Amino acid sequence: MKRKSSISIHLIIFSISFSGLFFSSCGKKNLEGLMVCTEVTGKIQHQNLWKSKTPARIVAIDPAQPEGNIKVLTEGYYSAHSPEISWDGKSMLFTARQKENDSWKIYEMNLDNFKIRQVTSSDENCSNAVHLPNGRLVYGLLTCKDSANTGHPLFTCNPDGSDPKQITFNRNTYSALTVLNDGRVLALDKTSSADKQKNILMVMRPDGTKAELFYQGTVGSNLISSVSETTNGKIVFVESGAGTPNGTNITSISYNRPLHSRVNLTSEIKGDFQSVFPMPSGKLLVSYRTSEAERYSVYEFDPETKSLGKLVFADAEYDVCEIAVVHQQVRPKKLPSEVDFGVKTGLLLCQDVNFSDPNSIKNSPALQKAVSVEIMGIDSSMGIVPVEQDGSFFLKVIADQPFHIRTLDENGKVLNQPCEWIWIRPNERRGCVGCHEDHEQTPENRVPLAVKNLPVNVPVHIEKIKEKKISLE
Repeated sequence: MKRKSSISIHLIIFSISFSGLFFSSCGKKNLEGLMVCTEVTGKIQHQNLWKSKTPARIVAIDPAQPEGNIKVLTEGYYSAHSPEISWDGKSMLFTARQKENDSWKIYEMNLDNFKIRQVTSSDENCSNAVHLPNGRLVYGLLTCKDSANTGHPLFTCNPDGSDPKQITFNRNTYSALTVLNDGRVLALDKTSSADKQKNILMVMRPDGTKAELFYQGTVGSNLISSVSETTNGKIVFVESGAGTPNGTNITSISYNRPLHSRVNLTSEIKGDFQSVFPMPSGKLLVSYRTSEAERYSVYEFDPETKSLGKLVFADAEYDVCEIAVVHQQVRPKKLPSEVDFGVKTGLLLCQDVNFSDPNSIKNSPALQKAVSVEIMGIDSSMGIVPVEQDGSFFLKVIADQPFHIRTLDENGKVLNQPCEWIWIRPNERRGCVGCHEDHEQTPENRVPLAVKNLPVNVPVHIEKIKEKKISLE
């Protein structure tokens, strides 16, 4: 394989004290510091490698040997991508198809001996597996059998692929990207419609509860890479601007205020970025090219000075489109689950349906007061529910069924566009401040009038639901 003569490996200066040679055929292998990359030869299909017709492969580079060999980890597979290293640094999940016409499946590689085992067995395409703190995995699955009839929902399963459970329930297209240190799953929603394509990050618990908006890009932008959390409370990823498939940049947002802290770290750097991976030192590894005539290669990047560092790895025959490094990490928090499959419903409380984020209505006519809400299912209305004088309402909703809510005036006229699709897991309790509110808004400290009465069943024609009793305490 031809490689640029200027290849240089500088991971050691990241102060990680990586060491060890892993390609030798004898002796104990120390994998700390192993750099794993996805490489492609043809056109890269951003964030949709499982849809791409261009084969990809996963390779490993030993940073202790600047001119050392490249080990192809997925030899014998038609295409492979999305390497995800476990927190103990001992295994790697990836998505692959063995033959060109096979469906995409999830595999796991033991990094001590490089043995691979198949995790998922579905005939449908699987993608983007991520380790969960409770020992299970979360991944995307293209299916036509979910409650919304079609879509790309998220599923979880045991490490051996057994006990698959769906955790998202609408028509949206999700990709699991990472698990935050607080234990929640961060997923990309790439749903397209006739008039727009979403570029949003959703966050939820590993059981699919408490799903909410985490980040939304500017109109027309496109999230390119996987998403990673740094050691200093930042979330970093690659994003393109409106109408520019190239001209990609590294975006940073704060964990504490993800909706209002967006920073373009590379606006002053000419060229394109494809992937970013945070290092324990605080610096980043990025795949970058100066122009379309060049290959994507791995460089250091300093987010403090917003400057590129030295070339880390380059391959004259391949573009590097994903980066990961093997090192031990702190396991995220293991969140308890409130899901109880003995319960068929969940509870939803809105504090004031007439409260809206000023930014969402600044270009709208003056709002009239809503006196009721209509709960819309996939194919039809699930009923109209009056709101209390303070604008609150309290619902008991059939679990795992997608719905959205729109507000109505006293004449039954629709006042606002429906909210995004919502689902409630069995036994889940959810609340919202208002209608189209700022997702960082905290509720006013008062008791809504709606909770002084029993919740309204949805669909509203159901008078009683036979299920395990739900405590409202």
